[in-house]
Amino acid sequence: MEMQTKDWRQEQERLAGVRNKLQARITELEPEVAGLHDQATDIRKRFWEEVTINTSTYEDFEESFYTINQQSAILAERERGHKLLTQQWKNMNRLLPSPYFGRIDFKEDGQNHSEQIYIGVSSFIEEDGLSFLIYDWRTPIASLYYDYSPGLASYVTPAGRIEGEMELKRQYQIQNGHIRNMFDANETIGDELLQQVLGKGADSQMKSIVATIQKEQNAIIRNDKSHMLIVQGAAGSGKTSAALQRVAYLLYKHRQSIRADQIVLYSPNPMFTSYISTVLPELGEENMQQTTFQEYLDYWLGSSLRSEDPFDQIEYVLTAQGAPGYEARLQGIAYKASEYFLQALQNYGMWLGREGMCFNSIRIRDRNLITAERMRAEFYRYDRSLPLLNRVDLLQDWLLNELASLERLERDAPWVQDELNYLDTEQYAEVFSMLHKDREVFDIAEQFATVREKMNHKRREDEGDFDFSRREEDLLRSRIVKESFIPLRKGVKKYSFIDVKGIYGQLFESEAAYREKTNGAYIPPLWTEICRQTKEMLLRNELFYEDATPYLYVKELIEGVRTNTEIRYVFVDEGQDYSSFQYEYLKKLFPRARMTVLGDFGQAIFMQSTSLAASDSPLVRLFGEAETTLVRLVRSYRSTREIVEFTKRMLPGGEEIAPFEREGPKPLLTTLVGGEMRDAQILADIEALIAEGFDSIAVITKTAAESREAHQSLRIHGAEATRLITKETQDFEKGVMVIPVYLAKGVEFDAVLVYDASPEAYGRENERKLLYTACTRAMHRLHLYATGDWSPFVQALPAHLYEKASY
Repeated sequence: MEMQTKDWRQEQERLAGVRNKLQARITELEPEVAGLHDQATDIRKRFWEEVTINTSTYEDFEESFYTINQQSAILAERERGHKLLTQQWKNMNRLLPSPYFGRIDFKEDGQNHSEQIYIGVSSFIEEDGLSFLIYDWRTPIASLYYDYSPGLASYVTPAGRIEGEMELKRQYQIQNGHIRNMFDANETIGDELLQQVLGKGADSQMKSIVATIQKEQNAIIRNDKSHMLIVQGAAGSGKTSAALQRVAYLLYKHRQSIRADQIVLYSPNPMFTSYISTVLPELGEENMQQTTFQEYLDYWLGSSLRSEDPFDQIEYVLTAQGAPGYEARLQGIAYKASEYFLQALQNYGMWLGREGMCFNSIRIRDRNLITAERMRAEFYRYDRSLPLLNRVDLLQDWLLNELASLERLERDAPWVQDELNYLDTEQYAEVFSMLHKDREVFDIAEQFATVREKMNHKRREDEGDFDFSRREEDLLRSRIVKESFIPLRKGVKKYSFIDVKGIYGQLFESEAAYREKTNGAYIPPLWTEICRQTKEMLLRNELFYEDATPYLYVKELIEGVRTNTEIRYVFVDEGQDYSSFQYEYLKKLFPRARMTVLGDFGQAIFMQSTSLAASDSPLVRLFGEAETTLVRLVRSYRSTREIVEFTKRMLPGGEEIAPFEREGPKPLLTTLVGGEMRDAQILADIEALIAEGFDSIAVITKTAAESREAHQSLRIHGAEATRLITKETQDFEKGVMVIPVYLAKGVEFDAVLVYDASPEAYGRENERKLLYTACTRAMHRLHLYATGDWSPFVQALPAHLYEKASY
């Protein structure tokens, strides 16, 4: 039944009225915004003109201090006012083209009439400050729109639960102030609005679609109780979108106590950070901190050690089969990511408290000032009941005192005389200036001395002569030694006297030594080869990726844990790619933070992957079962029904994934005679897809090496505009790109072309999820190519799920 013409007219009239009020308020605010900006700029320019600094007396100093504080307070007030008004102005401008997307009529129990509630991306209130023309989608009452259909409904407020009846639920599509579409949820409309949104092409940046938040996503967004929120979601189920909207919700609800810079998101790679960068600003919020775990590792390891990144690790896993030591490396990756290794390192820390600490001698001019042996002896003299890091701090204090004593003795060392002989004129002039001041002080002292001559002992005959040459040399020697000792002191304060590399390395001396140091910890079968590989990397001042987090863990057992108590929420995207060891580390790093982990174990393509959904998951143990909530998202919205039906059959247990009812062509499997024909056909298919209007097309390969080869070959065949995506790529842009599958995670494309779907590329069981991940990037079109047989994971699929072509 079509909506009544009267309803359309009334709704359009209301929309026009709201837009008029919005425009009037925008016009009213513009001069205020500009005025406060000008005031703040003017105060900032004239800040020091308004302040007179006078330190002649304590009273003058105090007056100057209060004057500066007063000016600072005025400036801060103007800037706060400008920021608030500017935010209001931006919100209204954001609302103007499409003020709201939904309406509910809700009759609260005990009330005689229902309230019409219009929902948009921001609130807009009548000038009386009481009547809401538009409710922000994050308000408690707006949750009704996402959680209920007409009928009995309720929502939670700070004062308690409000119950009643939803009499109407209406959705709008508004463009430039005109209602393009409008439908009520009690009519047979299905997910029409979502259908239209998902039918559009992929964009270079993720978009915020708060109008189409689903009930299960809303539960994620508004969860405000769990310390650990785990979201296990199928590919394309809206995990990341829900997480970003959750950030916006938290910033709205806790706006008095939480800032955007107190939330951190760990992204899978820098390109993904670019892809999601506009979502929060679209919702009127500042972006939270965004980083990758690798960036954190690189920062704290510093320049002394270079860590392999996860992409180099997976390249090795995918390409080095049959290489010497390959199986041992795989065992090492799995073991060093495990809770077994974490427990072993905790036991190792207790062993170090008794023996085995390694130190670096403090040296100057190729000579030991304080030897490592002397440090070790001093360290183990301290009370053994004290924690390791407390004894390290005691040793640090002792070293600083020793350096102070040694600095005075060092002034007579032969090398200091050598330095004196090579000082330049400027250094001499500086010392002479200091001596001149000393002489003036000496002359004044002499005048006082003559007055008190009878009270003093007889002076030496030559005391009145100021020995410039002796004082000059003493000062120069002191300065030379002081400058040489500055880096030594800095090093001690930064714990450089601890040989962390040696401490970590001695874990891998032998099987017997490892068991002794870790209280008999479990070891994998190929431990001897694992030890050899690890020590070889350490000799080159390098670490495997699987060693980087354990290395920092050992470092912090000794030096103390680096904690950040400012961060209140931590979000981890592609959470299945982190090890249980890394999660333990993140919990220590952010002790006050609640954690949201989003992932899909069906896309667990890294060796150190962690199960998210299992009841015995390390994530559940991290905060305890009572503090953990697990949400499963099984409906896939990204891809057409045909693509979802094709991809979900690749996974054991994939039958629970439910496609969204958006239709399209079946995936196309193209068999070709050789690589030349394949590349020519891919180029022809790309041109056809562009002609259809698709402008985000990915040729997905298995590895980075294959990406480089495919990119070069496609360019030779004429695809000159094709862009090669590598782990260094910072920005995600529209167009045709060639990308390895592990960098495509979390991103979506209009069309995906799987470059090689043969058994050679995806034949082993650990490659099943790689192929699944590649295929699930596609929104509208999926093509696969092979120059011989098909991957066993494709061969196993029912033939009715795809179309075939041969050339």
